[in-house]
Amino acid sequence: MLIKIGDFEYTEVWDGIFYKKLSNYPLVTNWEIRTIIEFIEYEKKYGRTCEIECDDKRTLCAILDALKQKERYLSVPRPKLLTECTACPHRRGCVTEYVCHTTSVENAIKIFACGKLLSARNARNVPVEELMREHRNAANDPADYFEYIMFAWGNCQAGDRLVMERALGRFPDERDLSVHFEPGVRFYFRYEQLIAHPNAEFDGVLPVKVKDELCLSDWVHKIVIPMKWQDTLAPCIPTNLKDKIIYIEQDCKDIWDWSEKVYTAIEECADKPPA
Repeated sequence: MLIKIGDFEYTEVWDGIFYKKLSNYPLVTNWEIRTIIEFIEYEKKYGRTCEIECDDKRTLCAILDALKQKERYLSVPRPKLLTECTACPHRRGCVTEYVCHTTSVENAIKIFACGKLLSARNARNVPVEELMREHRNAANDPADYFEYIMFAWGNCQAGDRLVMERALGRFPDERDLSVHFEPGVRFYFRYEQLIAHPNAEFDGVLPVKVKDELCLSDWVHKIVIPMKWQDTLAPCIPTNLKDKIIYIEQDCKDIWDWSEKVYTAIEECADKPPA
């Protein structure tokens, strides 16, 4: 795997390259160094080696020096706000108290039926080689990526964007994400709790991911369902999850406003005293 350090639009892995965006390029923070180390360690776990490239030689030297003292950086606490990606017009970064997994209404019905989030391999029950060959694997992800449940930071819109992409069979355009926007179902988790899961993994790209499966009744914080789907999904929700559900009206102008509305609702739930 090739790691490219730079001033990209955002951090992502695409076709064997880890594009690592720095929040204040060419300066690199201790948290950003931690995620680079996590990426290298994860890739090593699956037998892949990494090479690092950076146009700024001082930044490259700083990162290479940090690799010699990995334990120091792997214990760096996460910031409350990450500003590697500032596309969000409301928070201008990723808020790190919660993470979420977003899925379609159709998949949410299956999730409620089994009471678990499942990795793509377990949910689809097909050989991983088949998953790798599918058109939806545009990023050419390796086999192990399909063994994990993926999570984004709680105020991120990437999950809803992916749900729309799969529904449309193409990358959504601006109208898809505004006038035609249809949000998915969001499963929220407290970051500090989820990282204690025995199958939690850190790959330096996502906040966290969990291998194979995740029991909702043991771990989920809240589940956000667009009001439009209340009648469809309410009968499917297990009794032990009913107090986790929040129905929210989708009256927003676009995907960004929806993400902000949802995350604000999650924060407000945290502020309320227990009933």
